[in-house]
Amino acid sequence: MLYQAIEAHYASLVPARMTARLMHQMLSHPWLPHSYTTPGRAAAAWFELFDRAAHNRRKPAFGLEMTEVDGAPVPVEPVSVAEKPFCHLLHFARDLQRSHDDPRVLVVAPMSGHHATLLRGTVETLLPRHDVYITDWIDARMVPLAKGGFDLADYIDYVIDFLRVLGPGTHVMAVCQPSPPVLAAAAIMAALNDPAAPASITLMGGPVDTRVNPTAVNRMGTSQELTWFEHRVIDSVPAHYPGAMRRVYPGFLQLGGFMSMNPDRHVASHIEFFHHLVEGDGESAAGHRRFYDEYLSVMDLSADFYLDTIRHVFQEHSLPEGRFFHRGEKVAPAAIRKTALMTIEGELDDISGLGQTRAAHDLCTNIPSVRRRHFVQPGVGHYGIFNGRKWRQFIYPAWAEFIRAVS
Repeated sequence: MLYQAIEAHYASLVPARMTARLMHQMLSHPWLPHSYTTPGRAAAAWFELFDRAAHNRRKPAFGLEMTEVDGAPVPVEPVSVAEKPFCHLLHFARDLQRSHDDPRVLVVAPMSGHHATLLRGTVETLLPRHDVYITDWIDARMVPLAKGGFDLADYIDYVIDFLRVLGPGTHVMAVCQPSPPVLAAAAIMAALNDPAAPASITLMGGPVDTRVNPTAVNRMGTSQELTWFEHRVIDSVPAHYPGAMRRVYPGFLQLGGFMSMNPDRHVASHIEFFHHLVEGDGESAAGHRRFYDEYLSVMDLSADFYLDTIRHVFQEHSLPEGRFFHRGEKVAPAAIRKTALMTIEGELDDISGLGQTRAAHDLCTNIPSVRRRHFVQPGVGHYGIFNGRKWRQFIYPAWAEFIRAVS
């Protein structure tokens, strides 16, 4: 009943939120004198804070309509090239005047509560010099029960199927959560001598072996029996959604878990936002809105997928222990020989601890040393690995150089 209680709470706040929005518009209207006074701006800022806090957000748009190729602006159109019940394979098609031999990249977005749009900055950086595809995961509450279930094995199958759609020579970038299943998919395809096996896989801040330098997230995953998670955090989708009665791990619980790790940081950020509004610092306020509009937009996960991940990644360490099976067949990362491997970590990552992603190199023993690389970026946390200034200035150039060297 937790899901229904949260939905009822949001519904009960709608009148107050609409009132707050109206008051904000009145107090900040440029034609009215009080909008230029400190008390007027402070009151408007308070009403905006309330409106934003009470807003139940839905999936935002990617909003990537243009890029720059060879110094010229180029239109970009997102096109779905393959569709499955729980995911669409999205291509950011560039309207190029002449063909470019740019590396084809499949970005596997995390299915961990946030939408694939969280990687908007990642894709934006890749677009000028790469042909980019992304896994656009679908909110489980929007998938009817008639479409079937979705677990960790299905996730791996999706990655393999998408690689076969794209064909040989594809470079895969797995951001955080997908690192273990992407590594498993590459191992399965290598064992089958599949011609669509990826040219390279890059694992970024992923929990390949959570026994290494465990974080609060890892400790939470081992703090209780699997049945505790099933009984305490799994709920059914309410009747007014297409996925009514599907068992899910609600996105709002995942978000609450993330925010509880750094509550002081989020409180301080909103206090700063209030001051920016009062001071008239529109640029800083706009940056806060962009970040939290994305961060607070969450999606539900299939219960089977969530529980499989808790079990295999955080509790049993099945892949690094050599005890992970897919569709009855043992998954052996040592089968990977031709696919290159790069691992990327952030020095200050408090979600996937330093060394957890690097562990992939210890499992992929048959990849030649010239086709592997480990990269640690000083001074960045989890999200700084794939977004922000250091991603653009240091991490992306190192990755781009690597995939071109191994192509």
